Amino acid sequence: MPLIPLFPLDLVLFPGIPLPLHIFEPRYKEMIGECLQQKSPFGMVRVQEKAVAEIGCTAEIVEVVKRYGDGRLDILTQGKRRFEVLSLDQERAFLRGEVLFVDDEASLSSSAAQARAGELHSQMMELLGGNREMLGDESVNLSYRLAAAIPTDLDFKQTLLGIRSESERLKLLIEYYEAVIPKITLAMQARRKAGSNGHVR
Repeated sequence: MPLIPLFPLDLVLFPGIPLPLHIFEPRYKEMIGECLQQKSPFGMVRVQEKAVAEIGCTAEIVEVVKRYGDGRLDILTQGKRRFEVLSLDQERAFLRGEVLFVDDEASLSSSAAQARAGELHSQMMELLGGNREMLGDESVNLSYRLAAAIPTDLDFKQTLLGIRSESERLKLLIEYYEAVIPKITLAMQARRKAGSNGHVR
């Protein structure tokens, strides 16, 4: 099983999704330096209650955007492959993990599910006043592009990352949108109502 460097952060990276990073800690400057030299990826894993999540995603360094005089780096990475962390290795300054790469099972998502998920995503982002543009290009699974764009809790994103079927991920996303959109609508209506109760002097 391959042993790869791990970058634990409080975020969830999906395959095909870009992620800019600012590298400032000495151990991660060392790690990224080695990855650049060897042209190898590293693993992004979410930190969960002082532990790391079981499922992560490799990040490929696409570009070094800026180098600072003190060794800090701004880099642009892109998610590549999901993996399961089998064991952790703490012999180096940075964390490494023995991993098993995981791919989707063969499944076809219906065009109706894709259209429904896209429509609900647009509705939710419009309500929130967010950017409806999705990250990643059209070759990236729709579920990943939607999940990366929604401002949802990381537990939900981590659950999506672990699902090995595009159709199942879209189904879960549709259920999420259908549950959350009415709540957002009610909250916004209550806020507007509360705002109109004041007296103008």
